[in-house]
Amino acid sequence: MPGGIQDPAVELRACLLGELALIGSGAGRRSLEAYAEKLRELRHPLARLPGARLDIEHRFAVCVRGLGSIKTAKQLRSRFPQAPSTDGGAVAGCGAGDARDDGRANAAARPFTAGGWAREPEARFFTLPSPLSPDDFGISFIKELSLRCLAGEGSRRGSALACVTTPDDVLNELFSASYVGGVNGQGQGGAYARLYAWESLYALMGLPTCVPLLEAVRRAADHRWLRFMAFTDWFHHYTSDLAFAVLDLARTRVAVLAATDTDVHRDGLG
Repeated sequence: MPGGIQDPAVELRACLLGELALIGSGAGRRSLEAYAEKLRELRHPLARLPGARLDIEHRFAVCVRGLGSIKTAKQLRSRFPQAPSTDGGAVAGCGAGDARDDGRANAAARPFTAGGWAREPEARFFTLPSPLSPDDFGISFIKELSLRCLAGEGSRRGSALACVTTPDDVLNELFSASYVGGVNGQGQGGAYARLYAWESLYALMGLPTCVPLLEAVRRAADHRWLRFMAFTDWFHHYTSDLAFAVLDLARTRVAVLAATDTDVHRDGLG
């Protein structure tokens, strides 16, 4: 159980309520709605989640045959439209300023740290002196940021690549990371995986937790979302490598989240 939980019985009911919401069996039942209200009174962390799955959560815990982890540039290109690489993006990336925020970084990385992924994720935030055109938000921009996951880019065979994606794709990957817990980690279960995924998405967008989920969904549609990969010591293309970048509505703030489930020392791959 998460730290600070005092009553196992309350925690069991809260998690059960969360699992029922994910399978579509929680809405409309008076007893469940009454207990959900009780959780809100107790200020339980799971109480902020709705009692039914939102449309943006349609892929949670749904396995699609033939679709797994994206490990190659070919797979990424086949499933998402490639973002253009522009000179303007490279110039803008050089002018980006580091906006460190440890609390926000911890929330963004929680789907991976809670489950014990192989390597500590990288969650970084940057500010821009002027609005960035969405057309310039591509791999040429990302490569100019001071990111650990791109250190040594170009030293291995293959070129870095960025593709345009959607909030539901990002949210689903965050949920799956926490739900499964990684190859050598611990899955968090549906209720907490859902909570950690939303907290991470809020952190990537820079939203305060008081913003309702449906409002966050509306705002997410106005952001620009990218998936990217590279061929560095970070991206092993072996188990699961994830990397996302998001440009905010004002086009002056960028968040990056990268995680890998491969540890070269543990797995003997290095």
